[in-house]
Amino acid sequence: MTPTDPRARSRRRVRRAVVLFPSGLTLLNLFFGMFAIVAATRGEYYRAGWFVVLGGVMDMVDGRVARATNTGGRFGEELDSLVDAITFGVAPSMIMYFAVFNREGWEWLFCFLFTASAVLRLARFNVEQAGTAKTYFQGLPTPAAGVTLATYYWFSQTPLYQETVIANLPWHVLLRYIILALSFLMVSNVPYPVMPNVGLRTVRGVIGLILVVGGIAALVFLPNQFFFPAGVIYVGFGIGRAAWLGLLDRRGGAPTTHTGRAARLREEVGDQREDDERPRRRRSRRRREHGPGAPPSGTTRPPTRPPESTSE
Repeated sequence: MTPTDPRARSRRRVRRAVVLFPSGLTLLNLFFGMFAIVAATRGEYYRAGWFVVLGGVMDMVDGRVARATNTGGRFGEELDSLVDAITFGVAPSMIMYFAVFNREGWEWLFCFLFTASAVLRLARFNVEQAGTAKTYFQGLPTPAAGVTLATYYWFSQTPLYQETVIANLPWHVLLRYIILALSFLMVSNVPYPVMPNVGLRTVRGVIGLILVVGGIAALVFLPNQFFFPAGVIYVGFGIGRAAWLGLLDRRGGAPTTHTGRAARLREEVGDQREDDERPRRRRSRRRREHGPGAPPSGTTRPPTRPPESTSE
């Protein structure tokens, strides 16, 4: 088959389209984030929250499409993080700025705190966890924090909010504590579970399918009453699970073997710097022993001939 064969050109175009499709979904996420900011400047806070939620849907889809088509890469990871900083860091902050903090004074610093925490969270994720298989996130994921904050306005305007135990606390006052809590959790080490893959072959896959179907149904029928409470449940689950495992460790009730749940959790979400340092330490040891030109481990240096004498 020659390079000018029409079938070869067609395959290259299809392959190029498949590679660009996940990035297109990521840019669609950016579009919704920008639209949320524009809607917030117009005072359309309800619509702005919708756009952040739609951005969250795109954020879930683009990674799965990249893995399914085997088109993921460093470029996609960096692009996704930059877009997430806008859609789930800047946009929710701007919604709350124009809704509550658009006054004289320094209360706009709540918006800065949330955005800064989201950016720090994404930067740490790129360094420690991006590109690796994971079952837990270290710290509250930025999309979860952004969607929770953006949909708080919806929930505060519903009768359900008035029926809760915090009804006597005005929603715009409670907002400050919510921002502080979400900001702290994003930069914390509290482990949060990853959304399980959808499928019917495993228990996790069935749970993921139930969550997806339930989320779509709630998005259609009960968006105002569902998303913020669901976000609060997810936030509280991570805190409660981390506190419970920590309590078991202190009391000696958690198994200390590598097969225990607490040990597995530490292996999954623990600091990965040790793994990153081992290759560097091995290279440094080889340089000390064999010099800067030492070959990689597992290879042998070819024997060198002694220099021939130049004397006659």
